Amino acid sequence: MKRRNVIFALVFCLVVSCLAACGLNVLQGLNNAESSASSMGTAAAATASAEAADTEESTGAVPAVTTAYTSSNGVLDTSDLFTERDLTQTADLSEAVTLEVSNGEDLIITEEGVYLISGTAEEATIIVEADDAAKVQLVLSDLTLTNSDFPCIYVKEADKVFVTLEGENELSVTGAFTADGSTNTDGVIFSRSDLVLNGTGSLTIASTENGIVGKDDLKVTGGTYVITAASKTIEANDSIRIADGSFVLTAGTDALHAENDDDDTLGYIYIGGGEFTIDAGDDGIHGTSIVQIDDGSLTIRAAEGIEGTVIQLNGGSTAIEAGDDGINAAQKSDAYRASLEITGGELTVDMGQGDTDAVDSNGDLTISGGTISITAQSPFDFDGSLSWTGGTVIVNGREVTSISSQMAGGGMGGSGFGGGFGGSR
Repeated sequence: MKRRNVIFALVFCLVVSCLAACGLNVLQGLNNAESSASSMGTAAAATASAEAADTEESTGAVPAVTTAYTSSNGVLDTSDLFTERDLTQTADLSEAVTLEVSNGEDLIITEEGVYLISGTAEEATIIVEADDAAKVQLVLSDLTLTNSDFPCIYVKEADKVFVTLEGENELSVTGAFTADGSTNTDGVIFSRSDLVLNGTGSLTIASTENGIVGKDDLKVTGGTYVITAASKTIEANDSIRIADGSFVLTAGTDALHAENDDDDTLGYIYIGGGEFTIDAGDDGIHGTSIVQIDDGSLTIRAAEGIEGTVIQLNGGSTAIEAGDDGINAAQKSDAYRASLEITGGELTVDMGQGDTDAVDSNGDLTISGGTISITAQSPFDFDGSLSWTGGTVIVNGREVTSISSQMAGGGMGGSGFGGGFGGSR
């Protein structure tokens, strides 16, 4: 009996030892697996980071809009609106393909690369039909194209197309535009892909409909532009982003127009510099979702100067002559609440006679800086609240110390205006 107990004890100890050893191996295996997974995760993260760094530009998604902003925290995140290549005003021509236009012959570009294009021709179109990952740069060098019914430059497909200006260039369409199948090609420059215009030269456009049309993002970072169009001078679906340039725009309807019917967060306009002389039959600047002006010199003569759901003026100099509203923050997009904010810069609004508003917000009005000079019978109109914490406001030649909604014009003194709701500094 004792012998059996001893044998049983020995067997039990042996089993326990084996289990312990196996358990240790299992734990070590688990630890090794975790360590391997961690290493793989780190490697994957590093690869993803490298791929992100190698991507030419980020999505530039529009952040959520809050009720108040400052000049250091604009509505739009401007850090990724332009890439280094967008802002480079000269092209590397060391491997460029040189092309010259001819009457009645289209130039069809199917490969990524840089193309130097010059000459004078009629009824000829530069067509970009490349891979959807291709980046194509068209360098226009003293180019003149005149068409009767079709775009002078037509981007059918590419990832991104740069139009870089050298010398003096002229593009025009003189008759009614014809469609390309189901595509209504209604601009002298018409792009279905991202489009960037830059350079040190000039571009003159005349159109029986629109001047420049981009169905994705449209950017301008340099160059001189004189555009006359029966409808819109510059139009885009997703965004119009302007960093610099000189613009003389004469539009039958809107001068700058951004609108996306499928995504209310898009259809925005950003101006970070440049000189603008705008004469428009309808809106000078129309961004369905957001209009943000950080810098630049703008002279606008239009039925309505600036219109958007959210409008923010952070800097620059803006002078508006309008027959309807000077600035109108209206509910054009369901993604944001209508609001108007002025944080800096110089704003001058000169209104025509009648029931028109110089500064009109269908939501809140926020003034925290800048100088605002208004000549109007109805200087301010806002449906929401007023926050006035800084800046100078001059109405009909006199500085004021209080603002009310739908305040009357006329003999307005420096002591402010009685009545109405709103607020005072």
